Amino acid sequence: MDILKSLGHPEEIINLFKYKLGGCRSVMPKLDYDSMSETLRTCYAYLNQTSRSFAAVIQALDGELRHAVCIFYLVLRALDTVEDDMSIPLEKKVPLLQDFHTFLYQPEWSFSESREKDRQVLEDFPTISVEFRNLGQEYREVISDICYRMGVGMSEFLEKKVSSMQEWDKYCHYVAGLVGIGLSRLFSASQLEDAEVGWDTELANSMGLFLQKTNIIRDYLEDQQEGRAFWPQEAWSQFASRLEDFARPQHLSSALSCLNLLVTDALHHVPDVIEYLSRLRNQSVFNFCAIPQVMAIATLSACYNNPQVFQGVVKIRKGQAVTLMMQATSMGAVQSIIAQYSQEILQKVSASDPSREKTLRILSLIREKSLSPAALSSRAHHISPVYISAAMLLAALSWQYMNAAAGQPPGGADMHGH
Repeated sequence: MDILKSLGHPEEIINLFKYKLGGCRSVMPKLDYDSMSETLRTCYAYLNQTSRSFAAVIQALDGELRHAVCIFYLVLRALDTVEDDMSIPLEKKVPLLQDFHTFLYQPEWSFSESREKDRQVLEDFPTISVEFRNLGQEYREVISDICYRMGVGMSEFLEKKVSSMQEWDKYCHYVAGLVGIGLSRLFSASQLEDAEVGWDTELANSMGLFLQKTNIIRDYLEDQQEGRAFWPQEAWSQFASRLEDFARPQHLSSALSCLNLLVTDALHHVPDVIEYLSRLRNQSVFNFCAIPQVMAIATLSACYNNPQVFQGVVKIRKGQAVTLMMQATSMGAVQSIIAQYSQEILQKVSASDPSREKTLRILSLIREKSLSPAALSSRAHHISPVYISAAMLLAALSWQYMNAAAGQPPGGADMHGH
């Protein structure tokens, strides 16, 4: 079925075969489990259980950074499990979220009342917290701070609707922008990246917001079917009296106008994405960051002006995903991918679309940035064939991005804003 969907795209078929054959597995960096403590091995087991795709991605990171990111992921997964669990009453959930960062320093703390599928990270939280305390202070400070800020933000939106565009940015910041900021600070703390990557929180926040907004835009119908609403009222109220009206055929024109408005808003983060990626020096970090971003712009291109957003699920082809993932190992390639999908969106802009002028302006800016030699030259360096081969195996990341953690609301804390 994957092959059939890629007919007409021969390069995708070739790359799908390469991926399915797994011909590059022998060069994938492997963890030395024998040298790990029993609790750290258990943490990686939990990582595999809660997000197999991230186990592969984190394994590809260099040095001690991979352990720090693994623990960061599990801490946020535990926090998110509390937030997702509708069986926990608000009077208990709010203090749990707000105080969660303190549990990192309480060796015996655990929570056994969750009914969520990932509850093992709460039930055996002492295993995660002990490995948190085994990290260097520079990593512990980042993880604890982000955990605190995210817990406070999650508690704020437990019963609050996303009304204004400003609140949409704020919500996405809490559940995804903070992840981008935390990861960036970890990159710098590891000294694999320059200090500016960690302290420029505006760019790091944009990385998270771009992914989160893409998820929310694409998941309109799924969220409606499950009684969730993340499209900001300030946007949809311009075109309908109720958000659920967009799923009705007679409201298709209004639905597409709102969709295009939100895609245009998300595209405003792309220049920051280009700037952020151009600053990265370590190849494993670059792959980790670049792949979900190119997947996001491909997904936005597929969603733009597409009635299917309101009728089913919009996904890019797996062959397309594998091809993007294999290509996104250099700044020049990423710029070309962004330029390609920006051009695709441009060709779909209708003369009657209410957001037309704003869309054309941001696409023009993205084209300027994606063709900029400054971003390319700022990251000119040799790319090891090992990393190019290993990047093929990061296709798991694309599966996670396209499926947006099935059963998890877009607000769920995840390493790339899912």
